[in-house]
Amino acid sequence: MIDDVSRRGLEHRDAEPLSRRRLLRAGFSAAAALPLGLAATTSRAWGPGPGTPFDPGPLCRPVAENAGGPLRSLKLAWNATAICTAAAPLAKERGIFARHGLDVEFVNFGGSTEALLEAIATGKADAGIGMALRWLKPLEQGFDVKITAGLHGGCLRLLGAKSAGITDIASLRGKTIAISDHASPAKNFFGLMLADAGIDPETGVAWRPYPADLLNLAIEKGEAQALADADPRTWIWLKDQRLTEVATNLSGSYADRTCCVVAVRGSLIRSDRAVAGALTRAVLEAGHRVAEDPADAAGIFAGYGGKGSIEDLTAMLRSQTHAHRPVGPDLRAQLVLYGDELKRVNVLKRTTDTAKFAERVYADVLS
Repeated sequence: MIDDVSRRGLEHRDAEPLSRRRLLRAGFSAAAALPLGLAATTSRAWGPGPGTPFDPGPLCRPVAENAGGPLRSLKLAWNATAICTAAAPLAKERGIFARHGLDVEFVNFGGSTEALLEAIATGKADAGIGMALRWLKPLEQGFDVKITAGLHGGCLRLLGAKSAGITDIASLRGKTIAISDHASPAKNFFGLMLADAGIDPETGVAWRPYPADLLNLAIEKGEAQALADADPRTWIWLKDQRLTEVATNLSGSYADRTCCVVAVRGSLIRSDRAVAGALTRAVLEAGHRVAEDPADAAGIFAGYGGKGSIEDLTAMLRSQTHAHRPVGPDLRAQLVLYGDELKRVNVLKRTTDTAKFAERVYADVLS
């Protein structure tokens, strides 16, 4: 089912709105003018085949490999239950952080996004990995946190009850969708898809929050006809034959979008840009390894408490686009697109200048 959804998305990319296509093309064109090595990672660049030695490219290699010298201590905020952050523990366990001169301590953060960004902005953590569609609204409010790279696409899924006849986005009109909270990235993203289908995401459906681990029970009880959330939960729930996958955040014109991003506190970038760059390079290199060897990444993630079998976690990582790690003009173009779309569904303020917003929340620490 997931391969079919991805395939349908690729087949229908030509049907995307012209403004979206033009903006992405502008990002790709600008990327072509970047120095050798940087441009190679600003568009989708699938790595070499299995068995090929890991070579993430010039952009991800350490500026100067640490040769037994002291490591710079940093704190990285992440969610240990989110499979999409698998690059972080892989970077730690496979010595990638150390090669880049870093000793990274993890801060497992399960609170609100605002509290997480405040922790980064105030120095309680130095950086974080999270979902762009959860972070953009709080960043609009002025947190001193800068996005430095996209990490991958995928991991959000919209599942529907077969008994309710939920087969596509259009069939959701008038239905109830179970979500974890009203600021969830799944609600934000699939709200965009509803709007694209001509359904008002505020009045055309009902969004009902439940504890994240109980979303599938809401469908079983008939209180909702669909659910929207992230892997690993949604992947595991999809094994239930009563549910079907309606869409993912790689469907249709979103096939090349980044989902998770790396962000660094602004004060660290201003005071020690080299360290911010080293951390970003290390996470990008780890993302390359996730794409090349998802089974290794799955095993490491499971060791940190990730839910699901190694086989399931591996399949989840394969379904995500960890070989697509946008930076530079490509990433800024995607931030502008997300900003425009979030304005359309009343998540960002209608008065926000999305081009200026993207410039403000993005920082180039790699060139």
